[in-house]
Amino acid sequence: MGKRIRVQRRGRGSKTFQASTHKRVNPSRYIMWQRETLEGVIKGQVQQLVHDPGRGSPLALIKLEGGEFYYSIVPEGVYEGQDIEIGAGASIKVGNVVPIGRVPEGTTICNIELSPGDGGRLARSSGSFATIVSHTPEGTLVRMPSGKSRYINDLCLAMVGVVSGAGRTEKPFLKAGTKFYLMRAKGHKYPRTRGRAMIAAVHPFGGGRRGGRKVTTVSHRAPPGKKVGLISARRAGHKKK
Repeated sequence: MGKRIRVQRRGRGSKTFQASTHKRVNPSRYIMWQRETLEGVIKGQVQQLVHDPGRGSPLALIKLEGGEFYYSIVPEGVYEGQDIEIGAGASIKVGNVVPIGRVPEGTTICNIELSPGDGGRLARSSGSFATIVSHTPEGTLVRMPSGKSRYINDLCLAMVGVVSGAGRTEKPFLKAGTKFYLMRAKGHKYPRTRGRAMIAAVHPFGGGRRGGRKVTTVSHRAPPGKKVGLISARRAGHKKK
């Protein structure tokens, strides 16, 4: 009997798969005072830019005029000591937070709420941004980083600008050790061996002698150890054009 495969070992509390979440600074999200201040403007200041382990872009510690603090994703061009505005009356300036229904067409935005009050869900990774296409009765049409467009509620907040850290993935790691520490911060297993390279005793894809009769897709209800590869796929392989 071979050892339990990676799918079976995940989620068991093993140190191999645990991320160093205790080192992380704070969640990045808008706080709940926003709902009462949509029509006005709240002013704040960027107190500090900090590194958050496991995150591709830095975080900004923002202090509001009422004394509250919160952490937010940093767009390119934001600096320590910068004054920012939050609310429907805020100017369209990099770093300001504005309801998406008040943002002019063609503006690049990031850290977008999917529903009012959720704190920010879309376009948050380093270098990502969305673009306002048009304002309609159904909501605001936004072109997402993937290239697709979708309607978003006009009351959802968004930050003006592009998330900092663009080009991060273009820099080579150069050493396997650097990649190892990144993956450990994220809780990913590294290095990751292909199932096809293993023997048949330790992986369903192992052995190198797969016949044409064995199906390559598995059910969502398959148990760990068999649930590998194309999970609940409608077809096996690439679609022919």
